Amino acid sequence: MVYIMFLFLLGVVFGLMAVASNPSPYFAALGLVVVAGMGCGMLAGYGGSFLSLVLFLIYLGGMLVVFAYSTALVADPYPESWGSRPIIVYMVLYGVVVVFSSSLFLGDWCEFSWAFVEEFEEFSVFRGDSAGVALMYSSGGWVLFVSALVLLLALFVVLELTRGLARGAIRAV
Repeated sequence: MVYIMFLFLLGVVFGLMAVASNPSPYFAALGLVVVAGMGCGMLAGYGGSFLSLVLFLIYLGGMLVVFAYSTALVADPYPESWGSRPIIVYMVLYGVVVVFSSSLFLGDWCEFSWAFVEEFEEFSVFRGDSAGVALMYSSGGWVLFVSALVLLLALFVVLELTRGLARGAIRAV
């Protein structure tokens, strides 16, 4: 299980490097989907299977909207892919930065972080994610409401910023 978690962490790092190094929104959106999948895999491995499924579905819905907006507004008919020279240079540079920064913090910090949720209590009736989701909906209902309002406000801000000079949905690009 430790090796699977290590592969998920490696996938998160490579996905973030792919997002940071690519100027094209097509491939950056794909890198964000990879990061979301690997992060949700890590959550599922640590015992949060329901939470990771809900997070992945909500994140994929949001990424679908972001991908639709970014592809509608980009005017690049031939985007740079991951095989082009500048992207490879950025990937190597980010890889060197990741290796150097991880060597600075190398130590015994990872020995205590591999415990799973079910290992903390021997005879627990609840799993870690079901009790957390129930607590989120009972005590944190107002936080969900405020988060929904903030997301709605962000949607209106993005729509206003991408509207441009035209007043309608169809405009000349």
